[in-house]
Amino acid sequence: MKNKGAIAMTFAILSLLLIACGNNESMMNEETNKESSQMNSNSEESMDGMNHSGSSDIPEGLKEAKNPTFEVGSKAIITANHMKGMEGAEATIKGAYETTAYVISYTPTSGGEKVNNHKWIIQEEIEEAGDENLEKGKEVTITASHMMGMNGAKGIIESSNPTTVYMVDYMSASEGEEVTNHKWVTESELTFK
Repeated sequence: MKNKGAIAMTFAILSLLLIACGNNESMMNEETNKESSQMNSNSEESMDGMNHSGSSDIPEGLKEAKNPTFEVGSKAIITANHMKGMEGAEATIKGAYETTAYVISYTPTSGGEKVNNHKWIIQEEIEEAGDENLEKGKEVTITASHMMGMNGAKGIIESSNPTTVYMVDYMSASEGEEVTNHKWVTESELTFK
């Protein structure tokens, strides 16, 4: 009788262990699926950490330009080389906004090396920036997500440029991929087609 009880108890324990292992495997698969999903949602992020494509959402308080040199819907040629494949690409203007554009240096919140002279962060992408132009050397907190580890990072203003900034779509000249809602190029970084 004792053997039957011991066998039954062993069988019950083994059953519980198998169930627990099955649940653990299920949880591991769930975690793997989440990671895979996150990687897919970041598929537009290149190895350099730059979000080549982005959302069409604009920062709160950003004002549309009244008479931009490049009208929304028009075509222009990009002369900037912020990233590979940008210079010389034909852009479609998606939005034109009056603001101050900043060159900043910052250390990503995700770790890694300091990013020097990143172009561009705009006034409305700096925490509590207000309406005043920020001076060179000022430490700021970034609210933009153009690159991995940018949102929430502390940065230093390197230079400022009151200008019209543009959100553009373009076909990367080197990658052959379509880039949508790229933020930002300044007016001086575009020429007429």
